[in-house]
Amino acid sequence: MRLKGKVTIVTGASRGIGAAIARRFAREGSKVVINYNRSKAEATKLLGEIRKAGGEGIVVKADVSDPADVKRLVKETIESYGRVDILINNAGVMFTQTFLEADDDVWDRTIDVNLKGAYLCAKEVAPIMLKQKRGKIINISSNSGAYHPSAMRFVEYVVSKAGMNGLTKALALKLGPYISVNAILPGWIETEMIAGIPSSTAQAIIEETPLKRNGTPDEVANAAVYLASDESDFVTGELHMVTGGRGMH
Repeated sequence: MRLKGKVTIVTGASRGIGAAIARRFAREGSKVVINYNRSKAEATKLLGEIRKAGGEGIVVKADVSDPADVKRLVKETIESYGRVDILINNAGVMFTQTFLEADDDVWDRTIDVNLKGAYLCAKEVAPIMLKQKRGKIINISSNSGAYHPSAMRFVEYVVSKAGMNGLTKALALKLGPYISVNAILPGWIETEMIAGIPSSTAQAIIEETPLKRNGTPDEVANAAVYLASDESDFVTGELHMVTGGRGMH
């Protein structure tokens, strides 16, 4: 129960890494705000699982790239629980067109959700956390946002995650001493986002991973619990790699 009594917003929480974080945080005692944009049925099912296990939470539909939606997401959180202790900026999209194939819409949507969304959510919760004199912001980035050639497959996605890494450090400087801001950089994690990739690509990724396997959403959630808990109170501005050693620095 390392997060007992805390209130956590998890964006893009209906599946994958976001869902794993929401489940784990609920088990650790946090009230969870499950944000989704399109997957209402999955978000509702997740909340049911959490409540059945004795946890507490709500579901809020919001497009994190829309400032009005973000304001409503935080407003509904405050109306329900009166505070925000932890923000997990997890919502993200990835398109698989090559640089020369992708159009402006691919660029705009990727940057708007992955980077602008994290910026807007942080900006909305920061005044609340500063008033509380305590808060934790965790950005779910990617090791493709750091330099690792074979991870840098899709230009727009890479740029959005590199920007998120920069946002993490800039906010850590701006929001200290009361708010800590860190990022988790997952490697190849078994989620729907990577489903359907060619087997040759999947095998090549495993071969260049020292631990010789893909990661799981629960392993990313483990790192998030640490960064959200009191155990990481002297950690801010860090890019925490969860990659099985792939692209180690």
